[in-house]
Amino acid sequence: MSDVSLHQSLSQSQTLAPQMRKSLEILQASTLELTQIITQALETNPVLEDATESISLDAEGPDPEEVDSLGYLNETDDDWRDSRILEGRVAQWTGEDEERRQHLYESIVAPVTLQQHLQQQLDLSMVDPTVRQAAHAILGNLDERGFLDLPAKDLGIRLGIKPAYLKAALRLVQSFDPAGVGAANITESLMLQLERKGGTETIEYKVVRDHLEDLARKRHPQIAKALGTSIERITEAASRIGRLTPNPGGDFNPSGNPYIQPDVIIERDEDGSLSARLTGENLPDLRINDFYKDMLGKDGVNAKARQFLRDQIRDGRSLIRSISLRQETILAIAHKLIAHQVDFFNKGPRHLRPLTMNEIADELGMHATTVSRAVAGKYLQTPQGLVEMRSFFATGYQTRDGEEVSNTGVREAIQQLVSAENPAKPLSDEALMKALAKQGIKVARRTVAKYREQLNILPSHLRKSF
Repeated sequence: MSDVSLHQSLSQSQTLAPQMRKSLEILQASTLELTQIITQALETNPVLEDATESISLDAEGPDPEEVDSLGYLNETDDDWRDSRILEGRVAQWTGEDEERRQHLYESIVAPVTLQQHLQQQLDLSMVDPTVRQAAHAILGNLDERGFLDLPAKDLGIRLGIKPAYLKAALRLVQSFDPAGVGAANITESLMLQLERKGGTETIEYKVVRDHLEDLARKRHPQIAKALGTSIERITEAASRIGRLTPNPGGDFNPSGNPYIQPDVIIERDEDGSLSARLTGENLPDLRINDFYKDMLGKDGVNAKARQFLRDQIRDGRSLIRSISLRQETILAIAHKLIAHQVDFFNKGPRHLRPLTMNEIADELGMHATTVSRAVAGKYLQTPQGLVEMRSFFATGYQTRDGEEVSNTGVREAIQQLVSAENPAKPLSDEALMKALAKQGIKVARRTVAKYREQLNILPSHLRKSF
């Protein structure tokens, strides 16, 4: 008898049901995106209605005797709803009204982000698919200034991109507009801008590449001697370098979007305590129309129409539950932010404390990824102004007194020091580091330089005024 061998293979895969995917999409959506989702649902699901409009189909519904097949339901939404729900209004809609509406739609233009601007250039580039993929990864790791938020070598290792392809992709991105994007720091960005203007053999390029520290210290004679040129030419070069931009992505800063609406309002009660409430005034109040629910209980509805109604009602109820869960989750997180960041709301950004999403998730009994999705693209209207929810989560440092201060607080402290400095004697990174230490905040000089760059503050030699 031959040997009999049994082989058992186990594999595990994780898939999300469509309703679960939709629920996660709604949780992560901004207020504007959620409004669009709801509007689309109202247009495509005939059983949904906006309760705020107080539209009832009971008076407009078909005669039960005419519903022997309900075949018109299979024509679905638009034709039937246009003739039934909106009957009486369509006749009043003129060609002039339609032209005016179309003009309005075409006039609404969303601002282009830096990534979108760069992606458009990448799409038009004739390059190897592997290089294109690597370039796409680089674009996804640029900060708002257009700088890489981690070294290109580390990015390649993390994503498994071969050095040759990564180098080609980085060179491609650095050739895009605006000049200076894709750099690792301000120095490299300035070099890229100068290379674009006049090549690598100009005095300006050589000064930035080899003598930027001397330029910061106004050592023009030493630079002139090293480059074999006159002090006057170095002074002229310094002036041209000063006109370069330290923030190539600044024109695409999303913070300038005037259409941001807060999801939550943090306000002070009569007793001085803080409370949170959802805005929600711009969101339609969805409900299932009673006419369709009653229709399911009536005789004479064929199986196909009945199943159609069941599917639409199920999808509608799932959408309503997902929206309700989204609102509850955002409000719960807002309450926790009040508890953890009360000093920020009372005193300002300087008093923002270190906080992680894991801490909030543990307190609310949910996963950290749920918190991350819930705060994405959400804003709070606070006594300190409009603040992105994600900005409340940051690591930080501990002062000599044991007080915790967030990275945002450190940046705020740097901003205050620079704002109060003598323009004729601006504070160097070393001086800023020592000034922070006097406030009990001990950070390295390179950290000060990093935060200064994030604040779009020029180095001290470029801030000096005579």
